[in-house]
Amino acid sequence: MSSTLRIHWTIAPAIAPRPLINCNRCGAVKAYRCSGKFRVNANGKRIDVWLIYRCVDCDNSWNFGIFERCNRRDIEASLLAALESNDPRLARRHAFDVVALRNQVGRVEEFPDVDVRKRVLGGISESAVALELRFGLEMPTSLRLDRLLAGELGISRSRLQALEERRSLVVDPDGAKALRKPARQGMTVGIDLAREPDREAIICAAGG
Repeated sequence: MSSTLRIHWTIAPAIAPRPLINCNRCGAVKAYRCSGKFRVNANGKRIDVWLIYRCVDCDNSWNFGIFERCNRRDIEASLLAALESNDPRLARRHAFDVVALRNQVGRVEEFPDVDVRKRVLGGISESAVALELRFGLEMPTSLRLDRLLAGELGISRSRLQALEERRSLVVDPDGAKALRKPARQGMTVGIDLAREPDREAIICAAGG
């Protein structure tokens, strides 16, 4: 009987990044939120596509360029249909593309909030004395690993640091100050809980 409970965490950022733009209505730099709506403009064989953003204060619009002067034949019919129907998954994918946003506006406001879905892969909660957490990221997040673990497991960041120092917490792939860096796709965190008095509570919080 395995003493390690293996759990997969699917991590998804909860709040889309917001570009910081000089709003000509407000007369100041303001955060703009994604509307979830695309604007598709066809001019002959050429198509332009934007994702529409709105100023959080005055609702002024700004267009985030997705395609510019693109030949209609170069866009798959299913993709064009998704753009024209404002497919929410497609809008979300572009809204969380912080690199593309920065390339267009420079300054972007990011949020560390995430949603975590937990699924047991193997092991039995009642007999487990160790955790193996495997991470899958729907999209990159800026949330530090120690903040993620502390929030989901219900323990302090200082305690996580102490566990790491005595090698009861191991991050793979390892690296300098791994706990202080964002969680990454494919990362695994192993935690030995044999000496922890609240082992059962931590395992329950982990998803066991």
